[in-house]
Amino acid sequence: MRLSQYFLPLLKETPSEAQIASHRLMLRAGMIRQTAAGIYTWLPLGFRVLQKVEQIVREEQDAAGAQELLMPTLQPAELWRESGRYEDYGEEMLRLKDRHKREMLYGPTNEELITEIFRQAVRSYRDLPKNLYHIQWKFRDEVRPRFGVMRGREFLMKDNYSFDIDKAASLVSYFRMFKAYMKTFKRMGLTPIPVRAATGPIGGDLSHEFHVQADTGESQLYFDSEIEKLDEDKLDPASPTVQDELLKWYAATDEKHDPAAFARVPEARRREARGIEVGQLFYFGTKYSAPMKATVAGPKGDTVAVEMGSYGIGVSRLVGAIIEASHDDDGIIWPESVAPFHVGLVNLRPSDKECAEAGEQLYQRLMKSGIDTLYDEREESPGAKFAAMDLVGLPWQVVVGPRGLKQGVVEVKERKTGVKQELSLDAAVARLVGLR
Repeated sequence: MRLSQYFLPLLKETPSEAQIASHRLMLRAGMIRQTAAGIYTWLPLGFRVLQKVEQIVREEQDAAGAQELLMPTLQPAELWRESGRYEDYGEEMLRLKDRHKREMLYGPTNEELITEIFRQAVRSYRDLPKNLYHIQWKFRDEVRPRFGVMRGREFLMKDNYSFDIDKAASLVSYFRMFKAYMKTFKRMGLTPIPVRAATGPIGGDLSHEFHVQADTGESQLYFDSEIEKLDEDKLDPASPTVQDELLKWYAATDEKHDPAAFARVPEARRREARGIEVGQLFYFGTKYSAPMKATVAGPKGDTVAVEMGSYGIGVSRLVGAIIEASHDDDGIIWPESVAPFHVGLVNLRPSDKECAEAGEQLYQRLMKSGIDTLYDEREESPGAKFAAMDLVGLPWQVVVGPRGLKQGVVEVKERKTGVKQELSLDAAVARLVGLR
């Protein structure tokens, strides 16, 4: 993509409403624009990142055996009355009536609807287990939306739901998702901190939240530093001791914090930090299946209410969380797995024939090699171009200028470290292609 043609409305000044780094940088880098309180339009640069994050989530769900579908955003209120949650959920839920006066709601979550879909189709324990997910826009009417996409009213979420014949099987599904979540967040360059959590309006008696450390996090975390070394590949979801293995390391938010238990952690390993929640797991047994009669014929011919769990990842929220965890004073520092482009190519003097030819050659070679490249061939000052590239935070910058070309080199800079190298055009292309 050529920057002269790209819709990238950068801002020099920080908007007054932006209180945290991710909100400031997403606005300044032309990623989002507010449409209404807590509701945002994702502009091309931001949308590319959102799609990268979504794809990683999708790949790890598929690898864990979940199957993708797509449920509607609007749900009939009668389903929520069946489960008993319609009145309990509170004012966060947007309620409405269609032209026939049927009561509807804009779904904040999908436990009831997926249970309805399941009970219509599955009759026997032989058809279990099942794990179904979708990635869909949701709405929760936050009383005070703030912090940009971190606490918006409309948001993109991955939610999935497991159905099993008994508690033991349901816990296997639960911890399979635990592993998938750890893999998902690590692929995005994050270090997730899994903590035992309250279940809130979802219900149930087992829940984990996954937090990313950031100074602007809304939760206070207390944890044993050993949990940062947790190797999810060594966790066996089918092991009866998997819960005990995770409980070896203390990890809690302020909501569940036990100072006495934390004091038993060796002092050198005690950590306190702010955390941003990016995902949560719930096991809730028959909370929805029993009242909604989602039953199957069991192995002994009896009728059994299926055991369920639900699992959410804030896909749009993750974009903000990644920025909170990875930025500096100059702008965003994207992990390569979610960067909107891999390389920012800067032509310092487009009007110079040699620079124009070298820039175009590099651009074409990188694109043909499968390297997503944002080419800044605008007639702007070098300072403005460098500032723009640091702001949008692409992993690599390649600078083409008349002084370097006289020596047969271009400058290659890694955004994360700031380390610069002078390489020939061939060597620059080879290096960037080799990093993919």
